[in-house]
Amino acid sequence: MFILKTEHHFDSAHFLHNYEGKCSNIHGHRWNVVIEVQSEALVAGGQLDGMVVDFGDLKRDVKEMVDYFDHALIIQSGTMREETLLCLKEDGFTIIEVDFRPTAENFSLFFYNSMKDKGYNVKRSTVYETPTNSATYEESRGN
Repeated sequence: MFILKTEHHFDSAHFLHNYEGKCSNIHGHRWNVVIEVQSEALVAGGQLDGMVVDFGDLKRDVKEMVDYFDHALIIQSGTMREETLLCLKEDGFTIIEVDFRPTAENFSLFFYNSMKDKGYNVKRSTVYETPTNSATYEESRGN
């Protein structure tokens, strides 16, 4: 099995709605996203001869995906009062609403599925919210 890995990072803020603890407050992270793709065989012939995928394409696609979230406030839809949300947007802040609680665990699944939707054979997606704390998503064997 061949496994390629690339990583990119983004800085953003979030909060955990209905969480009892300091993470219920808006706070920031330097998120690091690590994507691994796999293949049983290498491409034979052509420009990609001897490769799983073009690293340039893989890096570009991961970078595009994570850059979208860079320097934004990421919130779970419906967890902030509309008036507050409107004021922040009117003041020029970048707010990204997601349909999940913005945890490292949920982001690992989100990035896994996003890369899979781009056509990659994703082995796993790991998201670090600090240099020493991460969450990984990979499908169970047989899926």
